[in-house]
Amino acid sequence: MGSHDGEAELPPPPPVPPDVVPIKADDVVGESPPDKPVKPKRVPMARPGVGRKGQPIQLYSNHFKVSVNSIEDFFFHYHVNLKYEDDQPVDGKGIGRKVIDKLQQTYHSELSNKEFAYDGEKSLFTVGALPQVNNEFTVVLDDAFAGKTAANGSPGGNDSPGGGDRKRVRRSYQPKIFKVELNEAAKIPMSAIGQVIRGQESENSLEAVRVLDIILRQHSAKQGCLIVRQSFFHNNPSNFVDLGGGVVGCRGFHSSFRGTQSGLSLNMDVSTTMIVKPGPVIDFLLANQKVEHPSRIDWKKAKLALKSLRIKTIHANTEFKIVGLSERNCKEQTFPLKQRNGSNGDADTVEITVYDYYMKKGIELRYSGDLPCINAGRLKRPTYFPIELCNLIPLQRYTKALSTLQRSSLVEKSRQKPQERMTTLNDALQHSNYDSDPMLRSCGISIAPKFTQIDGRVLQAPKLKAANGEDILTRNGRWNFTNKKLIQACSVDKWAVVNFSARCDVRNLIRDLMRNASAKGIQMGDPFDVFEENPPMRRAPASRRVDDMFEQIKSKLPGAPKFLLCILPDRKNCELYGPWKRKCLAEFGIVTQCLAPTKVNDPYLLNLLMKINAKLGGMNSLLQIETSPAIPHVSKVPTIILGMDVSHGHPGQDRPSIAAVVSSRQWPLISKYRASVHTQSPRLEMMSSLFKPRGTEDDGLIRESLIDFYTSSGKRKPDHVIIFRDGVSESQFTQVINIELDQIIEACKFLDEKWSPKFTVIVAQKNHHTKFFQTGSPENVPPGTVVDNKVCHPRNFDFYMCAHAGMIGTTRPTHYHVLHDEIGFSADEMQEFVHSLSYVYQRSTTAISVVAPVCYAHLAAAQIGTFLKFEEMSDASSSQGGHTSVGSAPVPELPRLHEKVRSSMFFC
Repeated sequence: MGSHDGEAELPPPPPVPPDVVPIKADDVVGESPPDKPVKPKRVPMARPGVGRKGQPIQLYSNHFKVSVNSIEDFFFHYHVNLKYEDDQPVDGKGIGRKVIDKLQQTYHSELSNKEFAYDGEKSLFTVGALPQVNNEFTVVLDDAFAGKTAANGSPGGNDSPGGGDRKRVRRSYQPKIFKVELNEAAKIPMSAIGQVIRGQESENSLEAVRVLDIILRQHSAKQGCLIVRQSFFHNNPSNFVDLGGGVVGCRGFHSSFRGTQSGLSLNMDVSTTMIVKPGPVIDFLLANQKVEHPSRIDWKKAKLALKSLRIKTIHANTEFKIVGLSERNCKEQTFPLKQRNGSNGDADTVEITVYDYYMKKGIELRYSGDLPCINAGRLKRPTYFPIELCNLIPLQRYTKALSTLQRSSLVEKSRQKPQERMTTLNDALQHSNYDSDPMLRSCGISIAPKFTQIDGRVLQAPKLKAANGEDILTRNGRWNFTNKKLIQACSVDKWAVVNFSARCDVRNLIRDLMRNASAKGIQMGDPFDVFEENPPMRRAPASRRVDDMFEQIKSKLPGAPKFLLCILPDRKNCELYGPWKRKCLAEFGIVTQCLAPTKVNDPYLLNLLMKINAKLGGMNSLLQIETSPAIPHVSKVPTIILGMDVSHGHPGQDRPSIAAVVSSRQWPLISKYRASVHTQSPRLEMMSSLFKPRGTEDDGLIRESLIDFYTSSGKRKPDHVIIFRDGVSESQFTQVINIELDQIIEACKFLDEKWSPKFTVIVAQKNHHTKFFQTGSPENVPPGTVVDNKVCHPRNFDFYMCAHAGMIGTTRPTHYHVLHDEIGFSADEMQEFVHSLSYVYQRSTTAISVVAPVCYAHLAAAQIGTFLKFEEMSDASSSQGGHTSVGSAPVPELPRLHEKVRSSMFFC
């Protein structure tokens, strides 16, 4: 026997007598319990096969085949540390790229003539290693953007009042010295690109494709483009569309490398972003605030709108970043100016106004004397410029929310028909000239100039039923109810009309609404009353106007109405919408429908009645396979369908995210749903409230759905749970099938420990850049088009579906990823099921682009999110209590829906 550390091996322990119970190891004081077995991590499932059903169709896709010749080499990853000569860090990708470009030019031979792929921040890649593992260089950049003034918006530019104590020089800029450190961080085999093509994702394979995408971004940056993730935008006025309010829509292009069944491909598509309208600052402010003269500008709003934007001064042609505005106007705002005194060179400091400073310089100011100055320095050390000497530079992103008018203008002006889009993409690929990029060439990469040809299939539209068993004829993804009644029409009694509008002809509206209701089988009696808003209240805050209206209703009606038709003054998303919905749904449990009629006709009223009917418990149409029942894996086994989405505030808003879960009810139907909604930490995409145990109770979203399914489906527990998840990226797939699915399983176990339903998880993605085009036709692909080959994942179970008819622009398919399937769908069964769920949307008479449960989840999150503005929610959180995530402020909770409407389709 051997020994260890000089100690003899211990003898075995004596046997335990049969009448003695051994002490467990975790019962011994000071001993820790053994580790629990690690649960295997779920990964996205492999494709079970491809679909066969449907009419074949030949398509093109905006994927371009990529050849890779140098897979035997390695990418070397270097950590980049950029500093000024005084060891201050360099801030900004623009200056970083210029320094690295200069480094490459200056030290090309010392760097073995290597080409760089630089991300503008901390990472640089080469093909093959640099001569040294750790490298230090000094770079001199003689450029207008090299100094802190230009790159960082710091104070003290030449010819700028308040520029500090630095001695002024005649030239407009000075050379700057930078210190650059490149330290080897990792080594990535280029052969890992082959793993991507085979669908074998690993850290190396993902990193290798990331390097290729960085090369694309770098290529565009060198052309002076604005880079937004994998999209690039040229400063070309022909790509600009004015959206009003000082905002411009800028058309550019997305390009990224993707591993597909046919190998590595370049996915290229048209992309759009919003930028600030370049030109004189004053013109932007007038447009932004919709005023005609500078005297009417709200300067508090102007300060917020201008902060952090970059300007170029007309008189010195130098760039600065705006930090604020002066407290006084140009003729009154002073700063200390040093002047030489006599021949001895001593300097005296005098106070001078910004206006007088420029007048003495011989720069005439025509209109900005009575306006605030732009501050492009620091708050404690300002640098002032008269506003008329400042122009906003091009290609600055506008990240605030667009108005309804701006959004509609953007859609109208940026849409392209399929043939036009193909021509645009062909031209963009040629002008990008990727084959000339030295870094791509050093990787051995070449890109074919032809669109990928694909075999698609067109699925047959599912059959729909109206009242009395009548068939509804669908054509091109659309249908109508001409001479037909709704399959399950509700009865609208105990209802009233609330009118906040001063322009609506309420009498005619009610008459036409009742006439159309009768034609569709809805029993709609006369309203109890019409409540008109008192004209003096129209200037009051929205919540007060709503409270006043409800006081009228309570004083005149014998009891709470079952339904309220609310006529809004201008548009549906006006400030009254949120307070009104909250009052009806949370406080009183009254079903309500809002409208803002500008053009009332019969089609408009039919659409309105379809929403009302669904909200009051009716159904407009049914799939024939629901009534048979003949849906594989769904009709014969109790099955609940969940749609899950998280809605976030606009960029820059620190408001909570809203998680919504909609769930099917009344199995075997797949057309009726209800919704539950919770708040969670801002920008958090993973749902944190699916399972929320509190003592012996579960306050999570899933529990409500499961109990409702049980009570509405003949006291049956679902044996199958089908989950449609919206809004997650591919990097979050494993979180969905581990973190979120685990919560759902826990919620089931909490209700019944012995209950083990089977789960299927599908992610629906709209935010991608794959498009399809018919060969030999200028039209969009027909509704029902499905693709599960060539441009799809080489291993995983995914497919593209165009369920809807693309009437405007180019059809955007939905990309479905089946991540986990215990139920056992075949490819054909899954694709037909998804296609059918695009026809059960109760708000319209068209197939929709994504399955209805996902659409409903989005609607529920958006609607309940309007209950309270964020400022009001903060107050509610402090007084009523909110939940808190680790390391963050309390997240305010939304008011719960009234029990009378909790199981309704209030979101329709």
